[in-house]
Amino acid sequence: MARIDAFLKLGLAQGCSDLHLAVGVPPMLRMHGDLMPIKFRDLGATELEAYITEVLTQSQLNQLRSGRDLDFSYVSSEGGRFRVNVFRKETGIGAAFRSIPVQMPSIDQLGLPPIVRKLCDYHQGMILVTGSTGTGKSTTLAAMIDYLNLTRALNIISLEDPIEFVHRSKSSQVIQRELGTHLPSFAEGVRAAMREDPDVILVGELRDAETISMAMTAAETGHLVLGTLHTTSATKTIDRVIDALPTEEREQTKSFLAQSLIAVITQVLVKSPDQRARRAVCEVMVVTKAIAKLIMTDQTHQIPSQLQMGKDYGMQLLDQALLGAINAKEVDPDDAYAYAVDKRQFQRFVTDIGILPKPETVGT
Repeated sequence: MARIDAFLKLGLAQGCSDLHLAVGVPPMLRMHGDLMPIKFRDLGATELEAYITEVLTQSQLNQLRSGRDLDFSYVSSEGGRFRVNVFRKETGIGAAFRSIPVQMPSIDQLGLPPIVRKLCDYHQGMILVTGSTGTGKSTTLAAMIDYLNLTRALNIISLEDPIEFVHRSKSSQVIQRELGTHLPSFAEGVRAAMREDPDVILVGELRDAETISMAMTAAETGHLVLGTLHTTSATKTIDRVIDALPTEEREQTKSFLAQSLIAVITQVLVKSPDQRARRAVCEVMVVTKAIAKLIMTDQTHQIPSQLQMGKDYGMQLLDQALLGAINAKEVDPDDAYAYAVDKRQFQRFVTDIGILPKPETVGT
């Protein structure tokens, strides 16, 4: 058994989502969003490097010694599965282990809005799941792929970095390919997937102009494309895609978004009232004719008003979703306040008045 498995076992037993290892501090566990140290000595550079290298293949070890970061999946001796990032910094090696649940989550179990299931019924176009790092984008996409796998007979090609949830083919065929292991880049993976008779292509991250361009081409040519971006609202997502591509392609990109973008789901993870779990709260934008017109006329700043009025289409602003979750007693109001855009309407729910802004004093 690798020595690092003892830390991972402890984290799993306590329901933690992540294990962080760095030189000069003890191992850290993330519990429901908060980081806390394990009762252990501060890790030395040589000690930590020995822990990490025990779980690396020779190829991975060579990459690390050449100065490259590593992204890979790891199965511990206890059977837990983890997404791993290993990196070097000023004081030495570091690593983050993200726990991947053994049980495939469903759309209902994640508490996602009902519109998410309807979006999976589309046959062509692009659906983006966005949010900051660690907000559960990969889990939401896994639930959507599982729903498609259960309900439709499709050829689903999933490009991931690394492979997290392992899908078993059910009604559909699910092919999972890993960056660095099976393909050199997401862009090359999409290019290859389009020659493999796909119905659905999942792109783990639209991280550069070439990948975004290839994903757009796939969506325009009869495929359903699912992908992620590290953006924190529907409006910012639209602007990010437009800005990511060359200026001379701006009009073409806006036309794609207006015609082929189906929806943007932006999510945050908010603590439950008892602080023992977190649940996804989502902003949802469905591209209607009105929103398409705003995109084409460079008026994306008006998109939030369309979301606010778009309940019949399954749309909602993040603040609307947070208020609904507070009223349903599904989230902690203090944590919801931290994520709110317009915090004034959340102040009446806050229980810790210390997080509220101090009233301004008027000088005499």
